[in-house]
Amino acid sequence: MPLMFLNGGAMRGGPLHHLLRGAPLVGTVRTAPRYRFYSVSDQFPALVDQDPQITGPQDESANGTAGVGAGVGISVVGELYDVPWEVLRESLLPAEPAELELGVIELEDGSGALAMIRRRTYVEPHGAFHDISEHADWRAYTASIAAGSKGE
Repeated sequence: MPLMFLNGGAMRGGPLHHLLRGAPLVGTVRTAPRYRFYSVSDQFPALVDQDPQITGPQDESANGTAGVGAGVGISVVGELYDVPWEVLRESLLPAEPAELELGVIELEDGSGALAMIRRRTYVEPHGAFHDISEHADWRAYTASIAAGSKGE
């Protein structure tokens, strides 16, 4: 079964966790420090790899996503699950938003895992894509919203 890195609503206690259909949690992990972490309209997170060999050159001015691809990569917190292919195909992936696509990320220990990453060809509406890399954790970010502060 493939290992799937989750860092949003499908994590334990999240509103989409049921989509995992009981897939076993391997553990809490971090990505390698090569990503930027974004909130898309405060609805879900998006990872962006900072390696230009993977993402290609970024032209933020062309698509209204100022800051995408800019800055130093950070390590993002998430959960690693051993997800059956059937669950991935029939439950988890169909529920993912159009702004994300399935990709392979590098974890802190150098291993890889499947993950939902920012779709390389998707153009977000202006202002929808907000860099939350200073939080490096979706739960920490959503808690800051609930407390009335976005860390700005």
